Amino acid sequence: MPSFHDSADAAAPPEEVWKLLYDPARFPDWWAGIGTVDVGEERGPGEERPGEGHGPGERRAPNETRLPAGGRSYTMYPEGYPDFPMAQLLDTTRERQRVTVSCLVSDLRFEWALEPLADGAGTRITVDVEIPEAEAARLEGQREAIRVSLARLAELSALTLD
Repeated sequence: MPSFHDSADAAAPPEEVWKLLYDPARFPDWWAGIGTVDVGEERGPGEERPGEGHGPGERRAPNETRLPAGGRSYTMYPEGYPDFPMAQLLDTTRERQRVTVSCLVSDLRFEWALEPLADGAGTRITVDVEIPEAEAARLEGQREAIRVSLARLAELSALTLD
C-alpha cells in the first residue's frame, strides 16, 4: 500500500491548531482540494443510536458503517466537483491530539497528530497518509495537496495569536 509521511511546524500552540484540525467544517479553510463539507453526527464515547443494530433484535445492514466512539461522519465535496459527494469518517482523540480521516469512497486514510515543540514555542503537525493500491496513481497529487495543506494549517492557526 503506498504511503507517505509529512510534517510542518506551526507557531501556534497545539490547542489553536486542534481547533482547526478536529472540525471538518473548517477543512475547506486549509485542506487543499476540499471545496465544501456537510457535517454529520458526532458520536460520544460508548454512545449508540436506536435502530443501529446494537440492541436485542436489531440488525445492522451488511454495508452499514458503524461510527467509532468519538467519531463523526461528514461528506466532502472536492474543489471544482460540487456534484461529487465523498463520504468520510472522522475519528478524533483529543487526549492524544490525533485526528484520523478515512475516505469511504477511495479508502484513503489520513492520520494527523499534534505535539508541542520542545521549546514550547509552537506545534509540530504530522500526517501519515495511506493510499490503497487501486488509487496508487494519486500518490504524487496527494503528497502535493498535503504539503500545501500543512502550510495552510500552520499559517491559519498562527493567525489566532494576533
